[in-house]
Amino acid sequence: MKQNKFLTIYHELVESIKNGEYPAQSTLPSENELADLYQTSRETIRKALNLLSQNGFIQKVRGKGSVVLDQNKFDFPVSGLVSFKELADSMGEKPKTTVHELSLSHPKEVVQQALNLDENNLVWHVSRIRNLGGSDVILDKDYILYEQVPKLTKEICEDSIYAYLEGELGLNISFAKKEITAEDPTEEDRNLLDLEGFTTIVVIKNYVYLNDATLFQFTESRHRPDKFRFVDFARR
Repeated sequence: MKQNKFLTIYHELVESIKNGEYPAQSTLPSENELADLYQTSRETIRKALNLLSQNGFIQKVRGKGSVVLDQNKFDFPVSGLVSFKELADSMGEKPKTTVHELSLSHPKEVVQQALNLDENNLVWHVSRIRNLGGSDVILDKDYILYEQVPKLTKEICEDSIYAYLEGELGLNISFAKKEITAEDPTEEDRNLLDLEGFTTIVVIKNYVYLNDATLFQFTESRHRPDKFRFVDFARR
């Protein structure tokens, strides 16, 4: 029974976080303080804290300690094809979108490969920063075929590209192939997103097709991991 004491401490701390005793962005007591509180060793406390970290309740930040993470996460459907605006609207959130870049150019090699293009094609490059609750937490990088979308404006990109493509251009967006990875943040990520204390970023790459099987968009969405939960429904 004694060897499972860290689990008991873990569950008690989870309840304390859920009931608001330790609100989001606050810090838990130090390892020494918790060891005194629970009358146990620092090693036992460390095991409980590691489990809290693995399950998304805290983030260990150098110089600060164990910072409590926001448990009100967005559920991102893995198998669905939903725009960020549609998702935020469904959750009752009012995010802010900042267009960092909107340009039309010949694609670089990595985009050529993603969209099966050659260097003579023209591609829109849209880079957008998504702000939720006052923090910049997503960097969306979209590459869209000019052949399918001859016009894009900053106003369209600030609102919803998909609403424009489907409502104004009449495009029938049908399906997407997705790749999800966890990566180290790049210099660009750290410059554009609020990543202090975070050592990992979740990257979702979407290869988006029209109903005639035309691959017309490649998207790379880079997420701070504390705000999102990636979900799916499976049936056997």
